[in-house]
Amino acid sequence: MQADSPITRRSDRPEALAPLRRKPKRLDEAPTAFDASGGGRGGAPLPGRPGRPDGRERPSGAGAGFTDEEGSIAAPDDAAGIDPLVRARAREIAARLSVPKPKADRRSRRGAGGLASVPYTGGSDDIDLDATLQVLAERPVPEDDDIVVRERIRARRSVVLLVDVSGSMKGERVRTAAATVGALAAELGQDRLAVIAFWSDAAILSHLGDPVRPLDLLDAMLRLPARGLTNIAFPLELAAKELAGTPPRDARVVLLSDCVHNAGPDPRPLAGRLPRLDVLLDTTGEQDAALGRELARIGRGSFAAVSTVFDVAPALSAVFRQRV
Repeated sequence: MQADSPITRRSDRPEALAPLRRKPKRLDEAPTAFDASGGGRGGAPLPGRPGRPDGRERPSGAGAGFTDEEGSIAAPDDAAGIDPLVRARAREIAARLSVPKPKADRRSRRGAGGLASVPYTGGSDDIDLDATLQVLAERPVPEDDDIVVRERIRARRSVVLLVDVSGSMKGERVRTAAATVGALAAELGQDRLAVIAFWSDAAILSHLGDPVRPLDLLDAMLRLPARGLTNIAFPLELAAKELAGTPPRDARVVLLSDCVHNAGPDPRPLAGRLPRLDVLLDTTGEQDAALGRELARIGRGSFAAVSTVFDVAPALSAVFRQRV
């Protein structure tokens, strides 16, 4: 029998949940996931997905569906470029952002990535003399693995960033959200990053494994008008699909939202299926802090409230200092 994936195993014993404080609207149609990861400029058709002859995938779970209908993200005037205010906010966040590098993992593939000092296992003759002398000072009779060598070890995180662009996140809130995407993408340039913007539907701006281009992601965020209701369940389901097959120790989901879930099914059971869910709650307008805290608790992650651009970097830095 084939074993369950690390993510699906998390939902084997769902906890009993109290009714949501808000009663979300029941959606008449399954939400749509638009794939804008190819750049989405110039009105290019959104690609279909395998699984049906017409390129569409049948809805499943929380109603995930892909479409091959033509669609695009509205392009701004080329002369306008990216809003300079948003660029400035992204630089401000990036200047204050301090995301620790992923811990070197002996199980990671060697021969690629950055140099790291590791115990000798017979695979390298590049001795890290300073580190070895420190070890030998405490162990006059060394073992083989007391010798420290330098090897290239590739340690990469898999991060899915979910960004609320629903109608309640319009104006200054969506500008700060876009700046956050740009700053975090720049910081996680060596990691696997997926970015999903959502409302009652969702747009996948970047898949895990795609090249990380911070300004392109920031630009794509600004092309999406804040609109519609807030369906938090749908992006959580899409995040689980992005992370399918990723070891839980390397995976996490970060949700930036006001958590005013007012459309679609209860998102809390889906939070429990993720390896880790961290929540950044925008408190500059209407919000549901209780749901945000509960999603973080069920998702075994952290919760932070942010109200200004100056709060974002410390909150994100704290999120990534906590190991999955």
